[in-house]
Amino acid sequence: MCFSAGASFAAGAVLSAVGVAAQRKVKKPNQRLFAAIPLLFGLQQLAEGVLWITLRSSGHDWLQNTATYIFLITALVIWPVMVPLSMWFMEKVKKRKKILASLVVAGGIVSLFYAFCLISYDVAPRINGFHIQYISEFPQTLVDIAYAFYVASIVVSFCISSVRWMWLLGLLIAASYFVTIIFFSYYLASVWCFFAALSSLVIYWILSKSEATVPNVNGGKRLAAYSS
Repeated sequence: MCFSAGASFAAGAVLSAVGVAAQRKVKKPNQRLFAAIPLLFGLQQLAEGVLWITLRSSGHDWLQNTATYIFLITALVIWPVMVPLSMWFMEKVKKRKKILASLVVAGGIVSLFYAFCLISYDVAPRINGFHIQYISEFPQTLVDIAYAFYVASIVVSFCISSVRWMWLLGLLIAASYFVTIIFFSYYLASVWCFFAALSSLVIYWILSKSEATVPNVNGGKRLAAYSS
């Protein structure tokens, strides 16, 4: 979170509660991974709350390192493959499912790249004003390429999905990305994850209300509810 420890802990608590509620809304096994997104965002925000505290004190290096890597592994390794995979599980339209499968592969490659970077290079978080900045020595040219695929694997997955209202979540996350790039580019990982986390609150509503267009046996289309 980009403002304070208190804000991070509050966001983490709210997201965790929404995540639990979303799990209770699950009616089919293929919705389970999608419903877990707010829970994982909650963990991520709680980790950054811990990071705020440890960066302002001394003698807690192990806790600071743990919180740093919980945040970054979630942000850089888990999200680019988890999001398209969750959409793939829920998708019923064959053509869209194939596109989502390719996004899972692309996201998986991005995840492997960032996993390699986190293992091979040091990362140093620091507080800069009201934000946390993650300083790393990752190869910048490759990072720029990987990040383009990172954004595509997440945003496009939501927009490709035939689940009703999923496009809204994709739009919110895309908008939050552009706002972060324009106003908070030096704190992209922290700030965009915060905005995306807030956007994930929509997941509970989608599970409650959404329907997907799926093909029927005659080759036409019908509406089938994913949840009650």
